[in-house]
Amino acid sequence: MKNFVNEGYGWACKRCGEEKTEQASSSEPSLARFFREGEAEEREPRLSTRALARWKDETQRTLQCPRCGVEENVSE
Repeated sequence: MKNFVNEGYGWACKRCGEEKTEQASSSEPSLARFFREGEAEEREPRLSTRALARWKDETQRTLQCPRCGVEENVSE
């Protein structure tokens, strides 16, 4: 795969993952995940990473990043 990587919890966009790493290294230390993601604080759950890909079609042959919009066909 050229644009996505599977690290065991889902397909993540490589481009968005690199941007997140660059921002984290250049900015001040952020709060731990425990403090950022409270239990039942919002009606809609938010993932700790927004770069997880979603299937674009029902046949599950095309992945799409919801953050940057990059798409890639999955070949077996």
